[in-house]
Amino acid sequence: MIKALLTGLLLASAAAANNSVAQTTAPPLSAGAATNDAAPGRPAPKPWRSLKPAQQRLLQQYRNSWTAFPAGRQRALARGASRWLAMTPQQRSSAERRFKRWHAMTPQQRQTLRRRWRRFKSLPPEQQQRIREAFRRFRQMPPEQRRALRRQWRMMSPQQRRHALGGRRPWR
Repeated sequence: MIKALLTGLLLASAAAANNSVAQTTAPPLSAGAATNDAAPGRPAPKPWRSLKPAQQRLLQQYRNSWTAFPAGRQRALARGASRWLAMTPQQRSSAERRFKRWHAMTPQQRQTLRRRWRRFKSLPPEQQQRIREAFRRFRQMPPEQRRALRRQWRMMSPQQRRHALGGRRPWR
């Protein structure tokens, strides 16, 4: 379970680092990708032996195919392994829960979430902080109060929702 979770987290991290959409499985590599020659302006491949022993243990399943990965993916996997190793047990548990939720989503739900995340990241930092604070307050509410707010939101018309958001359109 932990290896599957780590693989998904690392591959998602690698895809995000390559400015592509997060993935839970590695895409097939083209024949040209196997040579892994760094193009001008691109990072050089990261040799397997340059990984720390703990990273190698976590990424062991990729050892034989490591040289086939593009340099950006290698670096992202190494960074992801370092992040995983630095997590506390509580952080790892939280990451596992998020991964399970992500894995249970349909492709359409994932695409919607990616779109919302890109929109959130395009907001000014002050607005991002206000949203984070509102979410933190929401999460601190008792579960029944959160359910009541969700029910109230679902019963609102699009116009009422826009008004509640101060004239802004809800995220889609």
